[in-house]
Amino acid sequence: MNLYELSVSDIAKKIKENEVTIKEVLDSTFSRIEQVEGKIDGYVTLMKESAYKKADKLQEKLNLGEDIGILGGVPIAVKDNICTDGTKTTCSSRMLENFVPFYDATVVEKLNDAGAIIIGKTNMDEFAMGSSTESSYFKKTKNPWNLEKVPGGSSGGSAAVVSSDMAYAALGTDTGGSIRQPASFCSVVGLKPTYGLVSRYGVVAYASSLDQVGPLTKNVEDCALMLNVLAGHDKKDTTSANLNSKDYTRAIVNDVKGKKIGILKKFVDEGVSKDIKQAYEDSIKVLEKAGAEIIEIDLDYIKYSLPVYYIIATAEASSNLGRYDGIRFGHRAKDFKDLDDLYVKSRTEGFGEEVKRRIMLGTYVLSSGYYDAFYKRASSVRTLIIEEFKKAFEKVDTIMIPTTPNTAFKFGEKTNNPLEMYLEDIYTVPVNIAGLPGISVPAEFDSNGMPIGMQFISNAFNEEVLLQVAYSFEQNIGLNENKPKL
Repeated sequence: MNLYELSVSDIAKKIKENEVTIKEVLDSTFSRIEQVEGKIDGYVTLMKESAYKKADKLQEKLNLGEDIGILGGVPIAVKDNICTDGTKTTCSSRMLENFVPFYDATVVEKLNDAGAIIIGKTNMDEFAMGSSTESSYFKKTKNPWNLEKVPGGSSGGSAAVVSSDMAYAALGTDTGGSIRQPASFCSVVGLKPTYGLVSRYGVVAYASSLDQVGPLTKNVEDCALMLNVLAGHDKKDTTSANLNSKDYTRAIVNDVKGKKIGILKKFVDEGVSKDIKQAYEDSIKVLEKAGAEIIEIDLDYIKYSLPVYYIIATAEASSNLGRYDGIRFGHRAKDFKDLDDLYVKSRTEGFGEEVKRRIMLGTYVLSSGYYDAFYKRASSVRTLIIEEFKKAFEKVDTIMIPTTPNTAFKFGEKTNNPLEMYLEDIYTVPVNIAGLPGISVPAEFDSNGMPIGMQFISNAFNEEVLLQVAYSFEQNIGLNENKPKL
């Protein structure tokens, strides 16, 4: 087995036990990138020079017997809407094509403190708005399992580089499924933590009440390890929860005996592919055989999650993206007549079609005469969804539903029909609406050989139960050795 194929925990152990040098690990990763990046297009920026400099410093510390951190020497990728000091953070948009932050996001600081080596910034849907990574200004990332298909979005680059072994793990952001959906499409594990568990400081905002940073990894154990690094209170983020720190790796136990798993058969009945419906039934049987108690539950308001999400998210996007006007922030048009013309031309040139669509939708729902009819009503329904989940978790430990209604689709298949694209998020947005943790774990493959992911949801700040059930499912479903042929 090549070094680049190993998991985070395995490679970190080999480095600490001096079985391999950090330079050898980096050499292996960058040779893999040279081999397959031309096919995948997962990175916007590679950070090779700074990576090798950090490798040398970490190796010196290791040789002296000093602690290099729990991720010491492990190459990690970061989504390109997360600020990195001195390295471009573009959000895959022309608007921020040349933006170089002068500070690190808190999650990047935490990675650096844990000894991780950040090797590059990954491609994404522009400003994290999309479900396919097709709206990127720079390139279209391909799915490693089929290069004619999308990797999902908006964290498509992060999912693709982990799936194709071009990084041991990656950071993504999840506003309505943007970690979990590409994780499902690319057969990796993707965790969206509870809102407030991981700092959002230094993450370019899309929808502030929904955005959350999380890891994409090769297995559930690595997710727990990454969460140990990422979780924690941050005084620079006013929405950050001030809780006692936990060791999430203690939840990596293959045991679901007595665990109550809620299933939503009615919700999964409509608009889902035959293969995914079958995978859901198979997954229920796997957990039942492992000793879990399966309880069918109904969530009456969950069906309203998608319209609620696209009202709240676009409204917050309209507000957050108002700063990009060509004067204070972002791309500035060269030829203009007056101030109004400068605003119009800068935004016309700087933003792509999907971003413009969402800004206009958000501006509309916040406008006078429509605020009460749309935004206020959506906020009220959001409260009903939150309360309904709370009641459900009085009966069950976790809820399992498919991550997506379909497997990865071909490029261009849904770009001309935004509503059809939005429906791809139907199983992931409820988690963001309610601020809950959710994880996508590889389950099966469809009749065309494309990955299917199962999603587990737990109560807020109950990541330990979530990770234990997800790990048990992963161990019993047995898909760990499957790799895309590149």
